[in-house]
Amino acid sequence: MSATHEFHRTVLREYDVRGVIDETLSTDDARALGRAFGTRVVRAGGTRVATGRDGRLSSPAIEAALVEGLVACGLSVTRIGECSTPMLYFAVHHFAAGGGVMVTGSHNPPNYNGFKMMLGTGPFFGADIQDLGSIAAAGDFVSGEGSTDEADLRDIYADRVMRDYKGTRQLKICWDCGNGVSGPPTNEITMRLPASHWVLFPEVDGTFPNHHPDPTVEENLADLKEAVAAHDADLGIAFDGDGDRIGVVDEKGRVLWGDQLLALLSEDVLAEQPGATVIADVKASQMLFDHVAANGGKPVMWKTGHSLIKNKMAETGAPLAGEMSGHIFFKDHYYGFDDALYAAVRLIELLTKRDEPLSVLRDRLPVMVNTPELRFPCSEDRKFAVVDEVKQRLAGRDDLDVIDVDGVRVNSADGWWLLRASNTQDVLVARCESTDEAGLERLKAALVEAVKESGVEPPEF
Repeated sequence: MSATHEFHRTVLREYDVRGVIDETLSTDDARALGRAFGTRVVRAGGTRVATGRDGRLSSPAIEAALVEGLVACGLSVTRIGECSTPMLYFAVHHFAAGGGVMVTGSHNPPNYNGFKMMLGTGPFFGADIQDLGSIAAAGDFVSGEGSTDEADLRDIYADRVMRDYKGTRQLKICWDCGNGVSGPPTNEITMRLPASHWVLFPEVDGTFPNHHPDPTVEENLADLKEAVAAHDADLGIAFDGDGDRIGVVDEKGRVLWGDQLLALLSEDVLAEQPGATVIADVKASQMLFDHVAANGGKPVMWKTGHSLIKNKMAETGAPLAGEMSGHIFFKDHYYGFDDALYAAVRLIELLTKRDEPLSVLRDRLPVMVNTPELRFPCSEDRKFAVVDEVKQRLAGRDDLDVIDVDGVRVNSADGWWLLRASNTQDVLVARCESTDEAGLERLKAALVEAVKESGVEPPEF
């Protein structure tokens, strides 16, 4: 590769690197990223990096080029092979590595790919990711003669996920792996977990032939709902393409969204750790924050983004955190990273200890009226500016409480509405929540007015 390298302006994101194969992301980019990230690892005193890859068709070539770059820095590279993102995170802890890189396009379409990184056992994001661009552009790479080895962690990882499981009864469980890389580890867990299991689409296929692996989109859960009904199952569990996000349906086929799931999971954590902090992203329902407080916990609202949440967990010592997108982070009895399979096992354990079905636990949570997360187009060069413009226009309003942790979350007598810029797409993200339909309509109208004033076509509710 050349002495310097320029990445496409869109690929270095807030908490990962992501692009379209052969358009904004290539093997040359992967090699340069390996050199730049490897340089950071070496300068931090690291000598070993773990790498893994998802099941996308482009991932083998991208991972191979990445490894070339890491080895050129003089690092020892342990290649985990095809695995879920949480398995790669686990490998970094297991080997006490100086860093880790997962090649994955997550839940994006098949022609995308990217990288999620750890420096030591901590997240690598924000200014650190931008620094990779600076290192590459300057050709400021360290050099050395590294080496590679391979490791199969499937059994070790599955044993660790199940290590503390104390379920008290057997359930009937349906799983939907969506042809992502969660399939093989899910099969390992079902061999260890006493229950009746039905596993959909465990075969890894980077074309995702059955449905797109994004459990936050309800239409992607149709097969899971049918399986739950057909087998009279107690619950259904779905994963995204790289296995770090979870979707759940109850025995009636109703979705438990990320904040509802986090509310239930927080109950047992707070029973064991009274007064503990529980973190949720700015898109979560007020119900969740109130539920945590009612159970003696300290709720904290924070920015959306898996790296940002993990960093906040380390800062606050929180044993549990989550996002509306289905990232659930357990530091309680685990490592603090987002592992959908581990979250599933914790949910199953919780359910075995209750005498009531999941639907009853779900319905016990306060009922709010809200919109789904709405994404609508806004150019890369305008999306953050629009949010700032809205915030400035609302400043000083006595009838509103504006929270600017991540975008603008606007509280009023009717509830709240949110507007934030996506860190991964050229879109704005909106959501509204109230206690009744009339209040929700007023909130939606306020949101529409706010974005129209910035010349943006509002979302369709």
